[in-house]
Amino acid sequence: MKLTRDASETIVARLRREPAFARGALTEAVTVFLGGEPEVARLMLRDIVNGTLGFEKLADLTGIPPKSLHRMLSARGNPGMDNLAAIFEAMTGHLRVDVEARAKKKAA
Repeated sequence: MKLTRDASETIVARLRREPAFARGALTEAVTVFLGGEPEVARLMLRDIVNGTLGFEKLADLTGIPPKSLHRMLSARGNPGMDNLAAIFEAMTGHLRVDVEARAKKKAA
């Protein structure tokens, strides 16, 4: 059976329709990144950017050229921490998501 629509297209369409879904997706991308899966987080961020802010507006907010943002958030992307922090800051501000990172408590 052939798929009629790419999964990313479906996700982007839902991100555009449902602001709460977009906020949840961004929160999950942050969690995935902090959980040690930056490759997955980058691809999630790419869909979130496509479905909400767009790369041109993200470029305006971060001062990073759109082409560079596209490369950073690709499967082979390798953004530095400064650039990734700028992307997360712009996205959390745009979607009004508060992010709070806490270290896990070690068991005694």
